[in-house]
Amino acid sequence: GIDPHTHLAMEFMGSETIDDFFSGQAAALAGGTTMHIDFVIPINGSLTAGFEAYEKKAKNSCMDYGFHMAITKWDEVVSDEMEVMVKEKGINSFKFFMAYKGSFMINDELLIEGFKRCKSLGALAMVHAENGDAVFEGQKRMIELGITGPEGHALSRPPLLEGEATTRAIRLAEFVNTPLYVVHVMSMDAMEEIAKARKAGQRVIGEPVVSGLVLDDSWLWHSDFVTAAKYVMSPPIRASGHNKALQAALATGILQLVGTDHCAFNSTQKAFGIDDFRKIPNGVNGIEERMHLVWDTMVESGQISVTDYVRLTSTEWGRLK
Repeated sequence: GIDPHTHLAMEFMGSETIDDFFSGQAAALAGGTTMHIDFVIPINGSLTAGFEAYEKKAKNSCMDYGFHMAITKWDEVVSDEMEVMVKEKGINSFKFFMAYKGSFMINDELLIEGFKRCKSLGALAMVHAENGDAVFEGQKRMIELGITGPEGHALSRPPLLEGEATTRAIRLAEFVNTPLYVVHVMSMDAMEEIAKARKAGQRVIGEPVVSGLVLDDSWLWHSDFVTAAKYVMSPPIRASGHNKALQAALATGILQLVGTDHCAFNSTQKAFGIDDFRKIPNGVNGIEERMHLVWDTMVESGQISVTDYVRLTSTEWGRLK
């Protein structure tokens, strides 16, 4: 198996993910995944500094891995560094966060510049599609209402904000005329925008993650904070029905491959947000569980064939790259 979407040893929301490259990869191997692609996060916007840091993080690897790279600011230096990454470092996919206002989020101007640069380098543009400005407003609204628990996380960033950002990214990619990869598609809203674009002939790839395929948001309403906080990720795990729609989209080719967005924090780290859901480190596990959960959910139910299973969990990413 190839997991195209992981975050090992990632510094995020005042903490660092509990899995490093050794423990995360050991879990992956136990579950049948033999390669993963992680996201290099720039340091103060610098791609080179970020790449060097991740090279060190990956020194204790025990299996094959590759890198995507996030773009968190824009200037001529970043533009030049992208070329170095593609031509010298083997990185040819770049991710743009439309969410996480005040940290990773970029605006439409940067998104357009980034898409243009990806096109000129023959690299793949990727987006985390949520409207970060509206999410910020939603979070304020929840706090004003006195909703501070993990359920506030889902309520503050509803599916329509994922759908809006997905269609905006798709249309801007069409405007620039470059392919687009939408990571962790979690809702019917986003999936339908991808379906519409693909039907029109646009090159858009949709990646659901295993948590979105098999879970629903009922866990976020659990009375025990420790239990509920385990399920906090962005975009959120959605209400029941979205998961079934994503399964159907995967079975019919609207969505193309399955990742995990493995970004694991322990309960002590999750407890940073015990009084304010905005401070709960976002992320769930999945690198070990993906292969058998996709088999149980999709193959055993008759939704996909064994050949489809191999494509969705492995070969499709190899073909894309």
